[in-house]
Amino acid sequence: MLSKTYTSNTAPAREGKPSRRALLRTAVAGTATAGSVLALGSAFPASAAPPAPGSATRPATPEQALRELEAGNRRWRTYRQQHPHESPSTRLRLATAQHPFAVVLGCVDSRVPPELVFDQGLGDLLTVRSAGEVLDEAVLGSIAYGVLELAIPLVLVLGHQSCGAVGAAVHADETGDRLPAHIQYLADQIRPSIDRSQQGAARVSATIDAHARRTRDRLAAEPDLARAVSAGKLAVVAARYELTDQRVRTLI
Repeated sequence: MLSKTYTSNTAPAREGKPSRRALLRTAVAGTATAGSVLALGSAFPASAAPPAPGSATRPATPEQALRELEAGNRRWRTYRQQHPHESPSTRLRLATAQHPFAVVLGCVDSRVPPELVFDQGLGDLLTVRSAGEVLDEAVLGSIAYGVLELAIPLVLVLGHQSCGAVGAAVHADETGDRLPAHIQYLADQIRPSIDRSQQGAARVSATIDAHARRTRDRLAAEPDLARAVSAGKLAVVAARYELTDQRVRTLI
């Protein structure tokens, strides 16, 4: 089940038994509270086939895109993945145009490939990957391309358990050690997210979440993306993938 993070003035849904609509509204509207989980229910059953690339049923809103990612992650973690949209006819159709429904900014970690984690195929996701989901001009330009040129309604920042880039940044911050060459750049970008209220492994874990949220907030504040968010055409969400149970939880 996906949990969420956005930027807005909407208050998070009260704990207990919030309605699915209230949860979706909170997630899509803005930033939610750390650690909450967005239960999207069974809008897309685990057995349902993903909509074909470019079809009329293709996710066109942030809510629909989130539901499709949740359904795909449910298939993945329950070992019911379909590996969709790989057929010869799909490959030919995609030779002339693409209509991905989500941008996923993920880490370069080999254990977290977005197309597998969300059980999506060719033409479904625009994936951008950098160690620790660190932003630079190339990453920002790639995400902006997806939103502005391809009209993608969802940007998902996907952090993950046991992130080596975050672990290195925390270690360098604690010891004062300099990291090799360009790896120090990554640590410098992650450092503002370090949660110094925690210690040891808990500090690394908390920083993974904090960095995903901070990256989300930075993206949502980009002027072109912010206009799309304000118009209701785009949602920017932070999430975390657990290596131990393969579940994606959105960070509110």
